[in-house]
Amino acid sequence: MLLRPEQLAAHLDKPLAPLYLLHGDEPLLVIEAGDAIRAAARKQGFEEREVIVAGTGFKWEELFLAAGNMSLFGGSKLVDLRIPSGKPGREGSEALQRYIGTLGPGIVTLITLPELDWQAKKAAWVTVLSNAGVAIECNAPPLARLPQWIAERMARQKQSAPRAALEFIAAHVEGNLLAAHQEIQKLGLIHPPGEISLEQVEAAVMNVARYDVSDLRDALKARDTVRAARTLEGLKGEDAAPPLVLWALATEARNSSAASTKMRALLQAARIDRMIKGLARGDVWDEFLQLALKITRMGENPHPRPSPQGRGVTSYGR
Repeated sequence: MLLRPEQLAAHLDKPLAPLYLLHGDEPLLVIEAGDAIRAAARKQGFEEREVIVAGTGFKWEELFLAAGNMSLFGGSKLVDLRIPSGKPGREGSEALQRYIGTLGPGIVTLITLPELDWQAKKAAWVTVLSNAGVAIECNAPPLARLPQWIAERMARQKQSAPRAALEFIAAHVEGNLLAAHQEIQKLGLIHPPGEISLEQVEAAVMNVARYDVSDLRDALKARDTVRAARTLEGLKGEDAAPPLVLWALATEARNSSAASTKMRALLQAARIDRMIKGLARGDVWDEFLQLALKITRMGENPHPRPSPQGRGVTSYGR
């Protein structure tokens, strides 16, 4: 049986399956899923828990001994097996497949693995374990869905934020869910339940660095070219996250009323995004500066009319 991480809570309200297999590329989601299963096991009367780490030199007989070594008082038990490498080897894969045949009442087994590549997912031992119990692949949501993921997490602590604030957090953490989780918890500590504004989110998320993206946005809004360039240089020196800087620049570009320049700025922002992702070549910070220059000059008339005293203009007296 396959479950998505968001389906686990409803599943754990029912009697536990004999075996759970956790793996994925996002440690936070793997940890949370494991904690939820362990908590459900305690709630359902599995009072004993034995943790086994299958590292170098591990003897697979220990797994069978753990499952067979029940309490003298007849209590239920959770066998918590961790395989840090995700590769049990030939002996381990054979042992895990034999272990399925020993599963019985009073024992729940939780097996935790790191991210599995496509080849490992098709291995016989993974297939057997998945079919014998519940398999949960805990992968990070795609970047496009990260703002929605943040919104769902904030809703758990009875908070909400506008889309711009959610995108700000997503850009700041650069796809790191653990960092996003920490920022969400911070918001829960310093703000009461309810909606949190973009300004409040920015103030909470940004660190105490001398320069931050709010300074850059202020310079762009004021069309202050010198200040924008200076702030970008400061952000570069403080190793600011490029996706967060791009978010600030793109946001101000979208807010511009100069349609033609706005389009060129957004196209450049898209090119920078590809550079950050390693899909295009170029100097990201130089591109940031060029984009900032475009934004601060938006709205200027590219062909100003000459003054009455200018060359080629005849001034008539009364």
